Amino acid sequence: MDQKKRRNRFDLLRLTFAVAVFVSHVMVLPGFGVTKEAEDISFIFGALSIQGFFIISGGLVYASYLRTEKLSEYALKRTRRLYPAYSAVIFATVIIALIFVPDVRQDLATTGKYILANLVFLNFLQPDLPGVFQDHRFTATNGALWTVKVEVMYYMTVPILVWMMGLFGKFRLVLLALIYVAAETWRIGLTHYGHETGTYFLYEISRQLPGQMSFFVSGIVLWEYRNVVKKKWLPIGLIGLAALLASYLPWGEPLRAAGWCAVMGAIAFSPGPELDAAKYGDFSYGIYGTHFPITQTVIAMGVFQYSLWAGYITCAVVTLCVAIARWNLIEKHFLDSKNWYRQREVIHKGMA
Repeated sequence: MDQKKRRNRFDLLRLTFAVAVFVSHVMVLPGFGVTKEAEDISFIFGALSIQGFFIISGGLVYASYLRTEKLSEYALKRTRRLYPAYSAVIFATVIIALIFVPDVRQDLATTGKYILANLVFLNFLQPDLPGVFQDHRFTATNGALWTVKVEVMYYMTVPILVWMMGLFGKFRLVLLALIYVAAETWRIGLTHYGHETGTYFLYEISRQLPGQMSFFVSGIVLWEYRNVVKKKWLPIGLIGLAALLASYLPWGEPLRAAGWCAVMGAIAFSPGPELDAAKYGDFSYGIYGTHFPITQTVIAMGVFQYSLWAGYITCAVVTLCVAIARWNLIEKHFLDSKNWYRQREVIHKGMA
């Protein structure tokens, strides 16, 4: 595979987003030592990072589907990239809890429900393990996993979306624009109504796939017009930044997906060094998928009560080590031999 054709900074962006979500959670989960203003800022950057993940997935998964000849091959590629590492985190968490928490052993019915619900991405049905983190500010065992469900639903939608784009032909941008508007209406409308009525369920529904499709389809548009972005990256980036900032004004939220996508496109495709953030492995998925239970465990051990910085450093070091181990022991071994990361590893070994 020609490395020049793949030259972008999406790996760097994904790693940055994973770290930003980690920082957001490690500040918020302990429930002390951080001002309300700092929490609000961390929430904004954490949310932008998750939305950034959706934009990148929107473009790269779409491109992956277009490169794949058979639907079965596409499904297998997506499963191999996501599910082994995902399920490993669930089982590892449960095994450790079974060893150290008596309630988990005594209430095997709830423990089994947790395993089954999370394995099929229905995390909201059983986010907690019995007796685990129940005295914490947030009791969820791994509250970051809800986004994986959204990703999987998008994976399932891509073949239908590509088929519909084919029907629209040269007007496919109209289709994507309609989906964008519908998604923003869904998310903002249900969120507003949920807050007005105090219905938390509506808020949960608002952030599922229909409400996130504006970010995914923005990623598709970015991929379709990546050559334009490479040539006009500066004005596109500045216009995107203006739209992103405007999205935090009253009634400006619908601009966020498009604005954030344009900013990310300018960063990814602007001239200069690639800044290869995955040279030694793609650790972003590992950081994102494991940091939450690690942070919860460090809180339970009382490290944050002893010292905030000791808690932060412990969480960072353990999360990074686990992410590196997960990549080398699980993730990369399930990738297809044609996968970009597998091929690049061969290239780097050959150059060593």
